[in-house]
Amino acid sequence: MGKKYKFLAFDFGASSGRAMLATFDGEKITLEEKHRFSNDPVNINGDLHWDVLRLFFEIKQGILKCANSGDRDIDCIGIDTWGVDYGLLDENDKLIGNPYHYRDTRTEGMYDEAFKLVPKEEIFKETGIAFNWFNT
Repeated sequence: MGKKYKFLAFDFGASSGRAMLATFDGEKITLEEKHRFSNDPVNINGDLHWDVLRLFFEIKQGILKCANSGDRDIDCIGIDTWGVDYGLLDENDKLIGNPYHYRDTRTEGMYDEAFKLVPKEEIFKETGIAFNWFNT
């Protein structure tokens, strides 16, 4: 049997996250949960944000738990996150602040404002975006 490949995947869900170790032996993939954690938005002055510092801490915890359980030979690490939010970076690629959480209400009514400038059909044609209240 050849080399086993190990992949550590982090899944950041809307309210929880986990680190899963996938091992591929050339024929099959086995999965093992290494770490699970709460992923709660934080309220800062009435606005909901992702707690990116906490998420970074949880990534390090997942890696540490792999290492402490004998899985030090990780070949690859991947992160799957929410698909509707974004973080703003400065000219040095540094995160400017905690990204807004998709459940924050700051974008209420923005679709109507956008449609005044660009028709809904044109936005959909160019982006394929679903017009859900939580999409940023």
